[in-house]
Amino acid sequence: MRVVLVGVCGSGKTALAQGLRRLGYEVRECGQEHSEVPYMWQAISRPDVLIYLDASEEVIYRRGQRHYVVGCVDEQRRRLAHARMHCDLYVMTDDLAEAQVLAQVAEFLAYHVP
Repeated sequence: MRVVLVGVCGSGKTALAQGLRRLGYEVRECGQEHSEVPYMWQAISRPDVLIYLDASEEVIYRRGQRHYVVGCVDEQRRRLAHARMHCDLYVMTDDLAEAQVLAQVAEFLAYHVP
């Protein structure tokens, strides 16, 4: 099963990918937030499961993503709109530790995906 992660920069995609790989999942992080092609996640990644991670600008900044320009997150969300409409699981990571995000996604995959 191929799990594809999309989301705004600083939402936790890399940490989640590492955790899911440790659990034995085939995981790909798709840079959809940097593409003007709304369906890039489908064409390149061909996921069995699409997971969308989100975070507020305040939390992204607090997590160390201080290089982004105000409004950048809104632009990334615009580019991610198609993926969000088609995702199998949406996770707002603001109030979750990396381990909690991993646990939530792993539980979803275990119980909702054949």
